[in-house]
Amino acid sequence: MKKIIIITFILVVSYTTNAQESISLSINQAIDYALLNNYSAINANRDVDLAKKKKWETTTIGLPQISADINYQNWIKQQVSLIPAEFFGGVKGEFAEVAFGTKHNMTATARLEQLIFDGSYLVGLQSAKTYLKISEQAKEKTELGVREAVINAYGNVLLGEKSIDILKNNVISLQKTLDETVEIYKNGLTEEENVEQLKITLASINSQLSKTEKLKDIAYKMLNITLGINFKTKVYLTDSLNSLAEKSSNYDFLSTSFDIKNHIDYKIAKNSEKSNELLVKLAQSNALPSLKSFINFGYAGFGQEFEFLKKEQQWFDSSLLGVSLNIPVFSSLARSSRTQQAKIELDKSRTNLSQTEQNLLLSLETAKTNYEFNIEELETSKQNLALAERIEKKQQIKFFEGLSSSFELAEAQRQLYAMQQNYLQIMFNVIASKATLDNALNSPIKTKNQ
Repeated sequence: MKKIIIITFILVVSYTTNAQESISLSINQAIDYALLNNYSAINANRDVDLAKKKKWETTTIGLPQISADINYQNWIKQQVSLIPAEFFGGVKGEFAEVAFGTKHNMTATARLEQLIFDGSYLVGLQSAKTYLKISEQAKEKTELGVREAVINAYGNVLLGEKSIDILKNNVISLQKTLDETVEIYKNGLTEEENVEQLKITLASINSQLSKTEKLKDIAYKMLNITLGINFKTKVYLTDSLNSLAEKSSNYDFLSTSFDIKNHIDYKIAKNSEKSNELLVKLAQSNALPSLKSFINFGYAGFGQEFEFLKKEQQWFDSSLLGVSLNIPVFSSLARSSRTQQAKIELDKSRTNLSQTEQNLLLSLETAKTNYEFNIEELETSKQNLALAERIEKKQQIKFFEGLSSSFELAEAQRQLYAMQQNYLQIMFNVIASKATLDNALNSPIKTKNQ
């Protein structure tokens, strides 16, 4: 009975482990999964958290600061001073050796500081907010990039799977044709050259099949990396290449409205300009005075012996209130130089903003053109594939009737295989170009509601 329980437990654990090593995902589920688990997406979230902490760190500079310290001194050999001996009734012109203070000294001090005014602090607060906004925008851009990467990786796997299915069907069909041709050859009704030509074609397709299977394995691993999943996890894709290509083939996407100021790349460039404006203000603020206030509270104890922990020890308290005003007067034009440098960087960021705007418009036009071309090419490729299938079937009939040679059949087969791969590639191109267009339009990620 005990052995049965142990075996049952092992089987349950094994089943659970295997279940954890596989996952089924649609394209939208894959995007959602990657947004949580992709390595770049994880670090982008951490960058936002880091920026929030940095913002608070900057804010605390203007809040009250309290510090405390305790100092203990033990004069192993006390310092000696020389005092005219006549002060103590001695001979005039001679000096007496005197040690001031006690052998043991201890002080405890607490200090409260408050920044009253500092121009650089005010600029720093604005910079911290801008830094947080930049981090949030970088996260948004990362997520858009992850979405496009997942779509491409997902589509690559589907392309590999579909290619393998077609190649396997081609191998079966070719093998059947070869077997029939061999029988005809044995009966002396065809030439050996026809058999050899079919063997060459079959070997070529088998080689292509083997290569495609290896590439499919690589495509799966690339998908796992993009999703943030371990290599050992088996991923099952629930969408098909045909269905994704059909969903992506819609001319309405070309008329989607586009506001360049809402594009993430434009926002990032605009924030870069804002950052450089703040750097100019920071350089200028260094010429302003800064004002701080402080108050100190302290206790001091003295003795010839270490008795500070005893109740009899006498402590002397003290307190100090002060204000510190720092006024920059002359820096040999160093502040002016830093301000000019900051202004040059600001001009550069404004030029970069203009360049970004033009690049975004060009990228959008390019993405629309490629997308429209791929949709048109998909229909053309579909028609060419149907035509190539009819030609290949006619050549097979002619070949078995002795009306055409194996070279003509091989040529028709090569044309068919090329049209098959071209059709699959065009379907993938439609999916990929739609993802590129989404990025160019800065389309929001809303997979969970789709």
